[in-house]
Amino acid sequence: MATSTVSEQADAQPVKRDARIDSIDVLRGFALLGILLLNILAFGLHSAGYFNPLIATGDTETSRLLNLWTWASVSVLFEGAMRCLFSILFGAGVVLFATRRENSAGWLHYKRHFWLLLFGFVDAFILLWNGDILITYALAGAILYLFRSYSPRTLLITAAVLTLLMSAFFGGLARYGLTQAKMADDINFRAVWTEFDADNNPSVEDYESELAERRESYRSAFVWTSRYMAEYLGVVALVLMPDALFMMLLGMAFFKLGILDGSWPRRWYMWLATLGFSIGLVTNLWELQVAFTGQFDTLSTFPFLSPTYHIGRIGMALGYLGTVMLVCKSGTFQRVRGALAAVGRMALTNYLMHSVICLIIFTGLGFSLVGTLERWQLYPIVVAIWTFQLWFSQWWLARYRFGPGEWLWRVLTYGRRP
Repeated sequence: MATSTVSEQADAQPVKRDARIDSIDVLRGFALLGILLLNILAFGLHSAGYFNPLIATGDTETSRLLNLWTWASVSVLFEGAMRCLFSILFGAGVVLFATRRENSAGWLHYKRHFWLLLFGFVDAFILLWNGDILITYALAGAILYLFRSYSPRTLLITAAVLTLLMSAFFGGLARYGLTQAKMADDINFRAVWTEFDADNNPSVEDYESELAERRESYRSAFVWTSRYMAEYLGVVALVLMPDALFMMLLGMAFFKLGILDGSWPRRWYMWLATLGFSIGLVTNLWELQVAFTGQFDTLSTFPFLSPTYHIGRIGMALGYLGTVMLVCKSGTFQRVRGALAAVGRMALTNYLMHSVICLIIFTGLGFSLVGTLERWQLYPIVVAIWTFQLWFSQWWLARYRFGPGEWLWRVLTYGRRP
C-alpha cells in the first residue's frame, strides 16, 4: 500500500525544470515546429494553395496523386491542430505572466502585447510573412487579460460557447450565404461568390501575376504583401481573432486545472490522447471524404466553412497534448524532449526565423522559389528547418539565458536588460 501511494504521488508530480514548466516548453516547441507544416504552403505556393489542393499538383498522374495525398495527410493530421495547440499554450502563458508578482500591474501586460503587435507588423511587412499570427495573438491577448481571474469552469463554458457560435456562423455562411450566392440570379449577389471563389481558384493570368511579383525583387514582393495584408487584417478581425481567443481560453482553463504542468496521472493523459485522436481523426476523415466527393470544390476544401472544423482540430490538438504529456511524464526520449524544450523556450525567435529563412528561399530577395516546387517538395525544406532549429536552439541556450527575440521582447516590456 505504501509503495502504491508513493508511486501515485510521483505520477502526479508536475514536470518542471529551473522554475520553468518543462512540459509547456516541450509542447510549445512541438507546436511551433508543427505550425511550419502548414505555413510552408503559404510561403512556397501561390496564396490560393493553402486551401486549394489542386494548386501545385504536378504534370503527371503520379505526381498528382503524391501531392493530393500529401495535402490529405497534412489536412487530417495537422491542419488547425498545431495552431490550436500553440494558442492553448499562449493562453496558459498569459495566466503564468499575470500571476507573477512582478507582473501584477495590468499595464505591463498591455505593454508586452503592444510590442508583440509591432513584432507582428515587422514579421508581416518587413519579413513579408503574409500569414503572420503575432498580430492576431497580440490583439486576442489584450482581450484575454480580462479573463485571467475566471474559474476554469467559466473559462471552459465561455470557450465552448464561442466555439459553437463560430461553427454555427461559418456553417451558416457556407450553406445559406455562399451556396445561395453561387446559384443566385442576381448579379450583385452572385458576385460575392465569384470574388470568394476567384481567391481560391485564380485565373492563369492572376496566378502568374502574383508569382511574378513575389519572385521579381524584394520591392515587388513587399508591394504584393502589403496589398495582401490590407485584406488579411480584415480576416484577422473577423475570423482569426475569435478563433485564437477561444483556444486561449481553453489554455487558461487547462493551466489552472494542472493539465499542462504534468500534474494529472498518466492514465488521464492516456484517455485524453485516445479520446482526442478518436474524435479528431473521425471528424477530419469525414471532412476529407466530403472534399473528395465534392471534387475539391471551394466550399468542400475551405476548412473554416465546415461546421465540424473546430471539433476535428480541437480533438487532434488534445490528442497531441495528451501524447506529449505522456512522453514528458515517462522520462523517455530525453534528448528529443530537451531539443523540443529549447525550441519552445525560443518560440518567438524560431517563429521569426521561419519568416527570415523562407524570405530568402522563396521571395525575390533570395532564390525566388515561390511557386516553382510541387506541394510534396516543400516538406524536405521543412525537415531541414526543423533540424537546424532543434540544433541551434540548444546551442544558443547553452550560452545565453534567452533567445534573441525573447531577450528583446523582455527589454522592451520591462525597460531594462534582463
